[in-house]
Amino acid sequence: MIKIEAATLKDAYEDAASTLQCSVTELTIEVVQAPSKGILGLFKKSAIIVAVVKNEQTSPVEEVIEAKEEIKPQNNTNRELKESKSETKKTKPKAKKQQAKKAKEESSHTIFNDTIMPESFVSTQDDEDYNMDDINFTADYEEESDEDAEAEVRESMAKIASDVQTEINALFNLTCFAIDTIDVTPYDDNTLLVEFKGEDAALLIGKEGYRYKALSYMIFNWLNAKYQVQLRLEIAEFLKNQEESVTRYLIGVCEGIDRDGRAQTKILDGVLVQIALRELRDKYPDKYVAIRSTRDGLKYIIVNDYHN
Repeated sequence: MIKIEAATLKDAYEDAASTLQCSVTELTIEVVQAPSKGILGLFKKSAIIVAVVKNEQTSPVEEVIEAKEEIKPQNNTNRELKESKSETKKTKPKAKKQQAKKAKEESSHTIFNDTIMPESFVSTQDDEDYNMDDINFTADYEEESDEDAEAEVRESMAKIASDVQTEINALFNLTCFAIDTIDVTPYDDNTLLVEFKGEDAALLIGKEGYRYKALSYMIFNWLNAKYQVQLRLEIAEFLKNQEESVTRYLIGVCEGIDRDGRAQTKILDGVLVQIALRELRDKYPDKYVAIRSTRDGLKYIIVNDYHN
């Protein structure tokens, strides 16, 4: 019997078959722990199985011992005795080396189902006392409820928000802008809200929002790479004003969609196209909503039915 741990059940079955030198169909397998991807990369579980070969056979070492016990000395002629002694002298050094090597292997390993395994994997219990029915393969753990999982996600996001707030304030304290303490709070289970306020906060927006876009790009790549979370960046209510502006503009676009079943927005720049995309997808979940680019790289959004 062996215990195997792997990323998936398939890998665990293959490892067990390889270790026991047989096919998967020849194994008796019990799943101790099913694999789980977890939530947002947290609480990931690997697959754990216990496997044993269905039909146990006598190991090669036992066959060799039985064969040696059956050999009995026979009466030979003087010539045969001399040849036997000569061959014994030649093979004696080699036999000593093999016996020493065998003794060393047996001291640290146990042979089980034709496979040499560490003693920690094999029970020393006699075969006649070994009963698979007495083994409980059920893992002693309780499945987490949805509420517990959500609570752990909220706790994890709160911890990430605290760490990000400390690090981002340490960075912007080195700049020349007069801004208040940067607030970082969880926006949802996968998004952080980063808010810039203060006397010079508006200067971080820049003409036509070019500084806002640059900061948004840099902070997002940092958060997503290190913490695997999304970003909602608010600077001096810039994002709030942009969302209100896009919402007013999309009223006419939505009227065209409701009337004709399809529509196309005007050219939208930077954060505006992302805001409009999110609002249109929320309002029309059954339609095809996507960003398109002109030859000059300008962005706009199209909305139509999936078959068009």
